[in-house]
Amino acid sequence: MPRNWADLAEQRIRKAEAEGQLKGLSGEGKPLPDRPGDAFIDPGDAVGHRIMAEAGALPEELKLKRLVDAAREELAAITDPDQRKTAMAKLAELQMKHSIAQEARRKFLR
Repeated sequence: MPRNWADLAEQRIRKAEAEGQLKGLSGEGKPLPDRPGDAFIDPGDAVGHRIMAEAGALPEELKLKRLVDAAREELAAITDPDQRKTAMAKLAELQMKHSIAQEARRKFLR
């Protein structure tokens, strides 16, 4: 059972590797390039997240975070009040799902 986020990432990477999901990915066998955001998180987590993203095996929390960010950008561009209400409802629902996923991860790691 994984004890922390890095262990969970490592476990998912090993599972995807065993299932053959990591074969034929772009950049296979090459060192991973640096990304600007990687300076703010543990390098092991950054590598794990990039490998999981390439394999399509990101944790639900990270997928929801990307959806929340996209919904925020979409909301900022909308000026019509009716469309804005719909977009705000969508954003609120995604934020709630993201919070639930975060809480589930926190409980799992305790």
